[in-house]
Amino acid sequence: MTNYSISSIASLLLYLFYLGLALYFIYDLVFKKHNPVKSLSWIVVMLLLPYVGLIIYLYVGRDFRKNKIYSRKGLHDERLKKELTAFQLEQLNQEQNDLPEDIALHKKLVFLVLNNSRSILTEHNSTQLYYTGKEALEAMYESALNASHHIHLQSFIIENDSVGTRWKNLLMEKALKGVDVCVIYDDFGSWHLPRSFIRDMRDAGVHIEPFGKVGFPGIRVMINYRNHRKLLTVDGEEGFLGGVNIADRYYDGGSSMEWRDTQIRIRGEAVKQLESSFLMDWYFITHKNLRRRRHYSYQLSYLQEDSVPETCYMQIVSSGPDSDWADIMQLYLTIITEARNRISINTPYFIPNESILNALRTAALGGVEVRIMLPLESDARFVHYASLSYVTELLDAGVKVYLYTKGFIHSKTISIDGRCCVIGSANLDNRSLEHHFEVGAIIYNPGVSSRVEDEFDRCIGDSRLIVSRTWDKRPFRHKVYEQLTRLLSPLL
Repeated sequence: MTNYSISSIASLLLYLFYLGLALYFIYDLVFKKHNPVKSLSWIVVMLLLPYVGLIIYLYVGRDFRKNKIYSRKGLHDERLKKELTAFQLEQLNQEQNDLPEDIALHKKLVFLVLNNSRSILTEHNSTQLYYTGKEALEAMYESALNASHHIHLQSFIIENDSVGTRWKNLLMEKALKGVDVCVIYDDFGSWHLPRSFIRDMRDAGVHIEPFGKVGFPGIRVMINYRNHRKLLTVDGEEGFLGGVNIADRYYDGGSSMEWRDTQIRIRGEAVKQLESSFLMDWYFITHKNLRRRRHYSYQLSYLQEDSVPETCYMQIVSSGPDSDWADIMQLYLTIITEARNRISINTPYFIPNESILNALRTAALGGVEVRIMLPLESDARFVHYASLSYVTELLDAGVKVYLYTKGFIHSKTISIDGRCCVIGSANLDNRSLEHHFEVGAIIYNPGVSSRVEDEFDRCIGDSRLIVSRTWDKRPFRHKVYEQLTRLLSPLL
């Protein structure tokens, strides 16, 4: 047999092998109730980019929620949450006619989150809002500095820069003094973090672990499924969550004039729910239950005395491939449909699915004032153009779209009617809503929601309202970029 014949047979076998794999995954995409738009996009990629398209799909395209690769079932906290939410649902159903006004107005939202995320409704909480990364990081640092029992820090990004080093030194100092310090960082988001940084912290007694170690020896690498949560709990009494990571640019804006973000400080019953989210992630990574080493109380809030007298109803929602539902996506969709007068949205990246896009357009066409604020300049140009591709159809429906000009706006907030708001780590894009592990707080309180809307109003003064007649005159190349990135947006 000639070398030519052997080469031809090898090429044929390789092609048949590829074709078999491609057909298998195409079958999976078509027949297992995946999103049809996303499925079609992946099929086109695999057919147009032989071998390369399949490799990309294997690494970033599979739906691990469907395949149950991630699971938190069996965890102590998850079992307890199931029991407590069932009890709370029963109680709320019995008291439907006597619910407080803040809850009665959003009963559908409360029940949704209890059912899909098993997020317990807490009552006694106090809150403080921060609107810049600098303010938030300083408040978080002060809180950690005063810790006496434990510090739990979770961040998508930790950088080896001045802010990262400052936090490293603080956490090492607290650990050496006997404070129980546990840190979770995302291995992809903190790609550039040197091993020496981690080693120094461990040598000082800090328990620090990466989420989803990134390596390329096998197909199990889930690059697209990242832990995007940013939270801090101190002594089980105080907690922070929002969009702020541990890096210089979140403090000083980097190349931007200012880094606008939204972080919330919580004291009260909801802190236990926030801490539970951290502990379940810790168990998922390490298979170690921190509750067995130290006591972290976790009880149904209104069955115990609490030191916070204020009434601020709140639910902490954790969402990701470990949950049965796209919890935060369902939360965003429901809160949009519940608005009667006004919707105010801050997001750095706007790539909504069809359900959320239709909900926003329907609300605007139905007379609700819908306002969306995006950054004028983005740290991710590809995603930015994809975000702008939705502007025209939003404008056509009467949605007001603002571009923030004074710096980079990284806030992830939704507020409706000055009565209810969501603050968290989730962007309004496909990754946050479908793939990433995220955490957010739903706050049923007019005071907090009004402050979020007031901040939106203040930022309007540093923003540019997009007007249809001028938007239509933007350069043709921008329109091309927008449409090309829009075509690939289901894959982002």
